[in-house]
Amino acid sequence: MPFTRRIEAAILTAIRSGQAGAAPPKLAAALEHAVLPGGARIRPQICMSVARACGDDRPSLSDAAAASIELIHCASLVHDDMPCFDDADIRRNKPTVHKAFSEPLALLTGDSLIVMGFETLAKQAVVDCQRSSALVLALAQSTGMPNGICAGQAWESEAEVDLRAYHRAKTGALFVAASRMGAIAAGADPEPWTELGARIGEAFQVADDLRDALYDEQTLGKPAGQDEIHARPSAVASYGVQGAIRHLKDILGGAIASIPACEGEAELAEVVRKTAERLTPVAPNIATHQTV
Repeated sequence: MPFTRRIEAAILTAIRSGQAGAAPPKLAAALEHAVLPGGARIRPQICMSVARACGDDRPSLSDAAAASIELIHCASLVHDDMPCFDDADIRRNKPTVHKAFSEPLALLTGDSLIVMGFETLAKQAVVDCQRSSALVLALAQSTGMPNGICAGQAWESEAEVDLRAYHRAKTGALFVAASRMGAIAAGADPEPWTELGARIGEAFQVADDLRDALYDEQTLGKPAGQDEIHARPSAVASYGVQGAIRHLKDILGGAIASIPACEGEAELAEVVRKTAERLTPVAPNIATHQTV
């Protein structure tokens, strides 16, 4: 995928910084376990793609933006896997952090990655103070309350759940951050890019709901059937499998249509199309799951 080397280099730089000096060895190792090797890095890829479409005139800023989003995402996975939430044993085909290092170290790993994400952006103030502060604010708004991933996780503790609000916060927030922060890093107005991030985020959550219902643990690289086990709201529970697939295709079509007019519009549209191909589940038993 495009930008992979830049993204991995920026993430590794942040992790190595956190492991430097007299760092506690177990926590230092847990940081690396949580982040490396990574998944598809879809969020930082979107961030970098938007930055390029907007000119990418300060590459160190877009590198930092992409890395910070992935660090926050990885932190959320560490916390989400803990016994107080999903109690998952496997993530990316290896033991989750709390299984490999203990619950206290998993909590500290997630916390450290969150701080590291914001530190990565703050260090860019020497390049462009205004853009750096705007990136910090954008990431904060997509991480905390009332509309960030913390709010998204909290929806699972409510008796009645607004599915769209839940998806928008838990999954969509970091995709909105990705598209907006890509624009900010390149010195562009982030507002026209908000819809793109929101639509990709919604599509990703619907696709994730479908994969959770249709795939097994070996295919996913993490526990399957978690939405049903934990009685969580999902697109499959609301629409059935076929309805969720139709909904996913509608969202992805809208994502491409939402790309603002810019010099890199065609290239970005191709990135979104390829992302759509990655997201759309393909399973041999899909026709047998009309409702779940």
